[in-house]
Amino acid sequence: MKYIDEYRDGEKARPIIEEIHRLADEPLRFMEVCGTHTMSIARYGLRNVLPPTLELISGPGCPVCVTSQSDLDLMISLCQTPGAVITTFGDMVRVPGSESSLARERAGGRDIRVLYSPLDAIKIAAGEREKKVIFLGVGFETTAPTIAATVLEAKKEGIKNFFVFSAHKTVPRALKALLDLGEVKLNGFLLPGHVSAIIGSRPYEFLARDHAIPCVISGFEPLDILQSVLLLVRQVKNRTPRVAIQYRRGVDPEGNRKAQEMMARAFQPSDAEWRGIGWIPGTGLAIREELGEWDAARIFDLPRMQPRENPGCRCGEVLRGVIRPRECGLFAKVCTPENPVGPCMVSFEGSCAAAHKYGS
Repeated sequence: MKYIDEYRDGEKARPIIEEIHRLADEPLRFMEVCGTHTMSIARYGLRNVLPPTLELISGPGCPVCVTSQSDLDLMISLCQTPGAVITTFGDMVRVPGSESSLARERAGGRDIRVLYSPLDAIKIAAGEREKKVIFLGVGFETTAPTIAATVLEAKKEGIKNFFVFSAHKTVPRALKALLDLGEVKLNGFLLPGHVSAIIGSRPYEFLARDHAIPCVISGFEPLDILQSVLLLVRQVKNRTPRVAIQYRRGVDPEGNRKAQEMMARAFQPSDAEWRGIGWIPGTGLAIREELGEWDAARIFDLPRMQPRENPGCRCGEVLRGVIRPRECGLFAKVCTPENPVGPCMVSFEGSCAAAHKYGS
């Protein structure tokens, strides 16, 4: 198939759905760990065409959502830096921190700018040398190479008033952490296509080898996801867990080596705190020590935070797949896209935002 509309063809989907119904004759639970998958599944009503024996649940696939309250509060505290220009992707602006949000700080007069690319922050820093331009780096392996390139560009051009606060996270070990928690019995993972385009399939192989968990790297269109679900069902039925690549038009086993090299030059592994999961060793990306001049966490005097979350918000449980969004008592009552209580309702890739926008 060559065109996007072919991946949305109902007639092509029919035999795939019929095969899933035929094979899924026992209870199965698969988790998608990509916010774009979550949105596509909700948008196209894919849960409604699957057999009642097969459950799709959403995991920690939204980088904004898994950013810890502590990191979020530190980002908001950077707004108080004299002469600071805070730059970020749009999703971060409305996420509520313990006491404030970037949106509230901007309304109070702080200089906070939404960018489409971190490279735009370099231009701002070059043009406003008296300012301290801080980019809030949030994302998985998908966005990390671009932000790594930005840090390296700042070094190359000698731009000393540009800084990055790195709250990046890496996916594979987080999936092991979910399995180790043992809260939800999973029969397979629908793996993220965007992340896998960068890292390839090999970093996930331990899931099949050590945990006997079937895995499929999936594209994002309805037929992609249905084909991936069918591949997972077949692995379960045949008892042949492995990491399969459905999204071959975007992913190969080795991934994008240039992007990986760029990340390795700018970042080093670190421990990271995930909302709803806690600290997971080696899943963060800290700016390398030799690039410390551009590391906001090193340059600025960040306060010790005592994070406070809304006690009624169950975003952490949603991210772990323990509950569905509608099981949270705040969903669509107190917590709405216009008045979000937790990040799962803020981000375009959030499970609660998907459930609210597209219904059941």
